[in-house]
Amino acid sequence: MNDIRVVNAPLVIEYEECQKRYDEFKKEYDSLSEYEEDSIGQWLKLAKAKGDTRDSDEVLLTLMVELHRKVDELTALVKNEEREFIKLKNIQRIEGIGYEHFKLEKDILSQGIEYYARIAMPVFPKREIPLFFKAVSKNTAEITLMHEKDIKDWSAYVVARERVMIRELKKRNKSV
Repeated sequence: MNDIRVVNAPLVIEYEECQKRYDEFKKEYDSLSEYEEDSIGQWLKLAKAKGDTRDSDEVLLTLMVELHRKVDELTALVKNEEREFIKLKNIQRIEGIGYEHFKLEKDILSQGIEYYARIAMPVFPKREIPLFFKAVSKNTAEITLMHEKDIKDWSAYVVARERVMIRELKKRNKSV
């Protein structure tokens, strides 16, 4: 376990042991998948598959889709149709993250137990990333199940945090 490397990351995780409620948690996990997207997401995937977007600016197209989602989100808010997530028992700050692991600030996990969790990720677009993890110690967890798109965003976030850490180390070394 000493070979697990994590970098500082200001994230909060909401989680619960999944032993008794696995089916309920798996259903929510599946509903948060990239394949259960809204209608605009489904339309965009179909358009990309048919090649209809090849002459479009990818960044601009993504921004337009996100604007559409925001309008849908605001409409749902006005209509009081906000998405309900399963209430999870624990909320904890994450101390550090790695590509397949993360470390909590407090020693609160039960080693060998599997958990279901959601992390509000500061990526574009902002969203809740659902995952399952197994405690490898009282404060360190190994991610056991995460959607493919979320893995890519998680990995990109780890890289971004590593870059921040490197810049801070360079700045600190220059001042010494």
